[in-house]
Amino acid sequence: MSITEQAPATDAGNARNKAEDRAAARPRRLARLRALARPLLVALVLVAAGGALQYTEGQARHASPAADRALLDAPATTKVTGDVATAVGRVFTYTPGDTAATERAAAEVLTGRAASQYRQLFGQVRQQAPTQQIALTSRVVRIGATRLTGDAATLLVFLDQTATRAGRPAGTPAAAQLTVTARLLDGRWRITDIRSS
Repeated sequence: MSITEQAPATDAGNARNKAEDRAAARPRRLARLRALARPLLVALVLVAAGGALQYTEGQARHASPAADRALLDAPATTKVTGDVATAVGRVFTYTPGDTAATERAAAEVLTGRAASQYRQLFGQVRQQAPTQQIALTSRVVRIGATRLTGDAATLLVFLDQTATRAGRPAGTPAAAQLTVTARLLDGRWRITDIRSS
């Protein structure tokens, strides 16, 4: 057998050995890359989680119960519930002989949207109450601040209302539930919005 006849076999063997070496090296390289990538991936996950936690903490600080004084500040809660209960009782109570007193009370305690809504509704009362001798008495039976932050508050108000016509009961007493928004203006809580709940 000549040297020239053996060379192709040797070259083929060498090529096969190199291919096998490369194939064997591939899993090792992948293992090394994985070993390097794993800590990097963990670090990225930790950074992302830290950023998310920091963002969530910032959001929670602004929306947390600690920011809501209704849960923590008893004197402020007492002040807002007292002012709003008095205001609601005054603006939803009238007599046929003195609707003007109710309108004056509304001008003192209502502002913004609540004031404009009230003016529209009370126009009908002003016309009908004297001619039909209708009186309405509203009494707040339960009130609670659902949110109190800075100079703004939202309250849930439960009323009992009794109507009379010419001094006689006009139907049975009725219950009403209102969601009231109020704002602290010049040291006094004024109602800015009233919605039926």
